[in-house]
Amino acid sequence: MNLATRVLVSAGVHASAARTPRKIALRCADESVDYASLSVRIQRVTGGLQQAGLRHGECVALLAPNCIEYPEILLGIADAGGVAVTLNPRFTTAEILSASRDCSARWLFVHSACGEHELDRLATVFEKIIFIDQDYPSWRDASPLGTPDETLADTDPFTLVYSSGTTGKPKGITLSHRSRALTFHAMAMEYGCYGPDDYQLGIAPMAHGAGFAFIMASIFFGGSVDILPKFDPEQVLSKLRSEAFTGVFMVPTHYQNIFALPGSVLGRYRGGMPALRSIISNAAALPQHLKQKIVDYFGEGLLHETYGSTEAGIVTNLRPQYQLSKERSVGPAFALNHIQLLNDAGEPVAPGEVGELYSRSPYLFNGYWNQPEETAAVLRDGWLTAGDLAKVDEDGFFYIVDRKKDMVVSGGLNIYPREIEEVLAAHPAIKESAVIGIPDEQWGEALRAYVVLRADKHVSTQELDAHCRQVLAGYKVPRDYRYIGTLPRNAGGKVLKRELA
Repeated sequence: MNLATRVLVSAGVHASAARTPRKIALRCADESVDYASLSVRIQRVTGGLQQAGLRHGECVALLAPNCIEYPEILLGIADAGGVAVTLNPRFTTAEILSASRDCSARWLFVHSACGEHELDRLATVFEKIIFIDQDYPSWRDASPLGTPDETLADTDPFTLVYSSGTTGKPKGITLSHRSRALTFHAMAMEYGCYGPDDYQLGIAPMAHGAGFAFIMASIFFGGSVDILPKFDPEQVLSKLRSEAFTGVFMVPTHYQNIFALPGSVLGRYRGGMPALRSIISNAAALPQHLKQKIVDYFGEGLLHETYGSTEAGIVTNLRPQYQLSKERSVGPAFALNHIQLLNDAGEPVAPGEVGELYSRSPYLFNGYWNQPEETAAVLRDGWLTAGDLAKVDEDGFFYIVDRKKDMVVSGGLNIYPREIEEVLAAHPAIKESAVIGIPDEQWGEALRAYVVLRADKHVSTQELDAHCRQVLAGYKVPRDYRYIGTLPRNAGGKVLKRELA
């Protein structure tokens, strides 16, 4: 393929290095790197791997928390013709070993902050381990300048992301250069904060598909990013107030932690973020009461709620002007997306009816790594499903009802736990909850709610029952409540309802 016509993820950085070489691309803690230096660093990673004999399509693993070196290593691997395997630092050692063996990675770039992963065991899998905060700088700077692999097509895998494993063993999700680059273009159009003059606060872990995308989109178009090594709610507010950030991406847990801060702290930073143009939420549903808090605190005209998956990319987005008028909606289809809702017979459902959501777009994944049967199971004639049930209204706005596998059938009636969790979340004593179905001789399944209370808060089962009955039909009210300290989550932060069951 002609080099000039390929759409590689690194292309934006290299173009910005020519256009604005001295502009700061990335900041992290007390370090910064401009575009000219970032481009050279990427080329040296590429050259070092090519010199070492990296084969086209070969996997190279990356295990690190957020750090300034993360983008250059990932892009350098990709330009060398390799596939960057972004391992989640929250994975157990066993999960890391399993993923690394699954993709046959011979190289590992690792940060010593991940030392709890029994690095001696990892050494039995990898031929070469480079410590990012130790020997990596000298290896990189001694490597020759490389150029993108001439045989690399933009439809080839760019990264391999192992899923969170909410339903079992994690699967390797392959994402191409083309799908990522087109996603960045759509993000720049939709969110209005990914241009060359924009400044992003990078919070989410780059090991996640979304976390990396919402950082990479900035430097793809020549903007600047301040990467946080870890999330601290007060530090986030302080930075948003003291610096001219135009955009920030966070997940619902981040917002919950921000609003758990004392009122005196929240009051200190309220109303002092004039440069901010977009606040983006993704990864899990935003309860309506939390949306209201975000809008009240940060201001109107900022919040976007995005729905998607690693396999499908961004599927829908609810823009700021609809956050409070289209309650619990995740918006209309994202740019270049087609969506259909199908019943179990594969037939389209009418507006207002529940169906399984299928999407088709240029953002779709290439498939699961070496798992053609698993790939085929989520595709229907080129349309992909993440297993979510949804409704659509007459205006084309979609509403995620629940995960198909989480639906409870009690007395022949379909019950969607997400609706109940939304009601429970509105109670002032509840921090979060998870509702599941448990076997019941009379009804087939009955509802049980696992509830996490806010600090220093107490609420009785009778009070919760009364709270639910104000909003929900009787058959949707949990029959049993269990109070626990925390909900079990996977490495991606998603609740593991199978463990509760």
